[in-house]
Parts: sequence; C-alpha cells; structure tokens
Amino acid sequence: MKNSQRSIIDPFIVMDIMERAHSIEQKGQTVVHMEVGQPGTSAPKAAKDFLKATMEDNPMGYTVALGLPDLRKKIAELYGEWYGVDLDWNRVIITGGSSAGFILAFTALFDKLDKVGLANPGYPSYRQIMKALNLEPVLIDTTEKNKFQPTLSDLISHNINGLLIASPGNPTGCMIEREPLEALIDYCKDKKVSLISDEIYHGIQYDVQPSTMLEFSDSCYIINSFSKYFSMTGWRIGWIIVPKEHVRIVERIQQNMFICASHASQILALGAFEGRMELEKNLETYQTNRKKLLAALPELGFNNIAPPDGAFYLYIDIGEFSSDSYDFAKKMLDIGGVALTPGIDFDPINGKSKIRISYARSTPEILMGIERIKIFMNQKKYLQ
Repeated sequence: MKNSQRSIIDPFIVMDIMERAHSIEQKGQTVVHMEVGQPGTSAPKAAKDFLKATMEDNPMGYTVALGLPDLRKKIAELYGEWYGVDLDWNRVIITGGSSAGFILAFTALFDKLDKVGLANPGYPSYRQIMKALNLEPVLIDTTEKNKFQPTLSDLISHNINGLLIASPGNPTGCMIEREPLEALIDYCKDKKVSLISDEIYHGIQYDVQPSTMLEFSDSCYIINSFSKYFSMTGWRIGWIIVPKEHVRIVERIQQNMFICASHASQILALGAFEGRMELEKNLETYQTNRKKLLAALPELGFNNIAPPDGAFYLYIDIGEFSSDSYDFAKKMLDIGGVALTPGIDFDPINGKSKIRISYARSTPEILMGIERIKIFMNQKKYLQ
C-alpha cells in the first residue's frame, strides 16, 4: 500500500530513547530518566479529587468544541494573575494538549508550502507537524549570545509567512527578553507575518518571569498546556488563545478534527487550579535540581551549558567527548543507566555535539543520575 509524502517525517528521538529505556527496565535493570520533559509528580491531588467527585454524576460525554466555559474562564483569570492581562475568556479554546493546539494553529493560519520560521535548536515536533501539513519549516540558527532566540536581524534575511517563538525554549530553557520580543512582534505586524507563541513552560522560571505575547499584541496565537507547570502530561489537555475574529475559524477545525478535548481531562484541569500550593512545591524541586546539576556537571567536564532561565532542561555541548550525540546517549543509557536526549532531536545541523538533560524528576533521582553520569564519564573507553 502506498504511503503519502506527508507521512515521511523524522522520528521523535526522545520517545525512541524512552522506549529503549523501558526495554532495559523490563529486564530488571534500573534507569534514571533524564530524557523526557515530564514532571516526576502526578496531577495535583485537588485535581484528582475534583475529577473523582464529578465522575460520580457526570457521564463525561462530548463537551462543546471550544471547551468547558468554566475552564476557559479560569485560564483567562490566570493571565490576569501572571501578567496583568485582561483576557476575554471567549478567545480561549481548549485543546488535546499543545500538540493539538499546533495542528489547529498551523491549519488555521497557513496554506500549503507556506514558510514558517523556527528557532534552531528547537522542539522537533514543530517542524515535523509542519511537514505533515505540507508547510515548510525555516530553521533560524540562533546563538548563546542571543539566548538561542531569533533576533530582528535574523528575520530580515528570511522570507517567511509565519514565526513561532518559544520562551522559555526547549531544549535550552532560555527566554527572550521584553524589548527583543516587542521588536519581533512589531516587525511581524509590519510584514504581515503570522505569529505563534509557545508558552508551555510559563510558570516554570527562576529569576525573571517570561512575557506573554498578549502583553504586546492581540494579533497572535498563544499555545499552552497543563502538561508542564500543572504536571499533567498524560492527560493531554491544553489551550490556545486566538484573536477574536479567529475563534470561529479554529472552532470549525476543532469540530471536524477533534470534536472536543477529553471531558475528563477538562474536569481535571479545572480542579488543578485548586492545587497551586502543591504546584509551587514542584518548582522548588526544579530549582534544587537545577542548582545541583549546574554545580556537578562542570566537575565532570561539561563546561558549556546553555544558561537556563526557565523550564527544566540543560542543553550541553559534548563536543570534547563525542561527535555523535545519539551514540553518546545510547551508551549513557546502556552502560551508564541514565536516559538523556541527543541534540540531533532539536538541531539537525549542529546537534551532533549536544545533549539535553531534563531535571523534572525528584531530587533523589537527579542525584542518582549525577552519580551514574560521573561513573560513566570516568570510564574513558566509552567516550569518542
């Protein structure tokens, strides 16, 4: 049977690493999971209790395509709390995780063969979803000097129909500052370039709060999720905020592609707003883990680490030890018992000399990971 050209996309390598790790665990060996961007905690207790109580009397059928109004209102209130933005809740649309949000956004905004700019390195599924939708991802090489974020001068040399910004970014955790962000927004408005802001790691920051694009413009798409700050990855629930005149456009696409997001997940998300104290404790864990790793890794020879402003990742140059990050990651897993992500997932050009470490798990797990990495790095025969 013939397959479509749209289906010829690259694998999501971190998921392959996770599958390899699970195979090792099934043989009775332990693995420290530092590969996937998944909190080590479950959904907040208040959220689970609220879902249990609601399920007693609610059959959990379809919701309206835009999502439960009460949940949309709660999300709008969050923007007032975090950023001082007065957001009309009618512009909030509930999605099946941020992944569905990207499909909705790309489908609503772009036509076949449109070009969309992306920071390189960046989250790999951006470009793979675009390819599957017959769009052309345009990789914009970034530098540590500019916090691995695209700049105004970068855009001038590219002919694009859209631009996707992620701050804090994955895999680096670096954030774009307010003035450069506003400059990009003004440029895109002038050039009629459609803007999308991936804000999935908002709420997980350490020194400076990230800016939402809504602080500067209503002519953009905002994508977020309950996966990271709210610790609800497997529930596949997120949201997208669109200009008022685009609500009906996205609603029609949602009706036909997804019908609606999971009713149970929407109820859980609604209850999660009552678990904020628990979520803030998660942030303390990430802060501790970040501090431990930044202190330990340079002693093991990892001296070039992107400065993480938020999220729960470290993007590390391993060029001194290996020119094949996938091979390095497999050896670290098979021999060292630590799962991490090769940089080629995030940067097909320069990622062969990079790895990403996630520190979203518990502190004891991270400390165990550090010890295992130390043992592995001391075995020089496994390097190069």
